Amino acid sequence: MENCKNCSQLIEANFCSNCGQKKYKRINKKYVFDEVQYTFLHTNKGLLYSVKKILINPGKIAKDFIDGNRVNHYKPILLTFVLSGIAAFLAYKVVGTKDILNAYYVEKKMNSKFMADVMTIISSYSSMLMILLVPFFALTTKIAFRKWGHNYYEHIVMNSYILSYYTVITILIFHPIMFYLRHGSPTTFFKISQIPLLLVPLILVWFFKEFYSEKPLKKIILRVLAIIALVILGYILLIILVAVGVGIYTLLNGPEAIKYLKP
Repeated sequence: MENCKNCSQLIEANFCSNCGQKKYKRINKKYVFDEVQYTFLHTNKGLLYSVKKILINPGKIAKDFIDGNRVNHYKPILLTFVLSGIAAFLAYKVVGTKDILNAYYVEKKMNSKFMADVMTIISSYSSMLMILLVPFFALTTKIAFRKWGHNYYEHIVMNSYILSYYTVITILIFHPIMFYLRHGSPTTFFKISQIPLLLVPLILVWFFKEFYSEKPLKKIILRVLAIIALVILGYILLIILVAVGVGIYTLLNGPEAIKYLKP
């Protein structure tokens, strides 16, 4: 037995009963190897374990986590950041999505270089951008399911699992396809890159049907349609704000800004 290095409480097992800190172990090669293995491979809180469970049934995993069964699962918000980081790295460094989509928007003669750059960034880093939008998505699902007993912060967790599932599917299925097509037609590449977004309504229906398993499918579909309507409304408002911002930017910066905004 020894005293805890954090709170000085006597440790009688592997963890301090007062603060939960693990019993002191000197950092050496075995320690580092065990930490890496624990983080990525161990079935308890492991990244691969959580990814596997999410692929099988993200709605059920989210419900288990919210209901309190959490010890075996990677933290959902952290998981979202890790997976989105992996997806962004693959898109930018391996597939070269940014350059290909920029070529696509140039090929389509986008009305302004500014908008072409904006659309390229949005399309290339959709997973990373979606992280920033999780609070907004949580608001839409909270509104749609407002009478079904979960608070806004629980909806943040739900949307973290939804985004994690979306990102895993993109990494495992669509990134390999886009890598194969990277030297082909930018138009074909663009169409393939948009398929994951088109699958989102189906993902939402499946997720919430598994999460609210006792509810009729019809009610789930109606609420998913409400979510989509709210997201579209938010998107329209965003476009208006961007347009206003571009207008203000143009007025403040004069001819040089106008030159940039034109083809």
